[in-house]
Amino acid sequence: MAGSNCSFDIVSSVDDHELSNAVNQARKEIDNRYDFKGTGSRVEVNTDSLVIHSSDDFHIKAIREVLESKMTRRGVPLKSFAWEEITSGPKGTVKCEAGIQRGIDQDKAREIVKFLKKVDKKLNVAIQQDQVRVTGKSRDALQNAISELKENDFGIPLQFTNYR
Repeated sequence: MAGSNCSFDIVSSVDDHELSNAVNQARKEIDNRYDFKGTGSRVEVNTDSLVIHSSDDFHIKAIREVLESKMTRRGVPLKSFAWEEITSGPKGTVKCEAGIQRGIDQDKAREIVKFLKKVDKKLNVAIQQDQVRVTGKSRDALQNAISELKENDFGIPLQFTNYR
């Protein structure tokens, strides 16, 4: 491999299948728990958001705890969800919505590029739409970059793909 470049991509994504499994497990628990009977509690998943409905703030918070525990067990990163304030819904109910973070926005991508340039000046780092590609001459440099990225918190979940 001498002389050839190695690379990997940095992405931020949510596994939709695991998210669906976690939500279904939470729904089953909510349906079976006595303290949720008659509250109209439910969880909805859209392509870019998650919505919790219930009769009051207390139940919303309890559902969110159940949901987050199921997501953690299924390996769905909690940093992928931007929870909003609890708001009023129809017929005296309340709801809480969370946006699902998919991809790396331009500001975070620039922050990652700047960080990697401090770690190793020989790495070539390029922003490609909603991901970041890192290229270098040695696999050791790339592995070091991955470990440095894992130690630093950028506020979003990072996954490393296409390691070649």
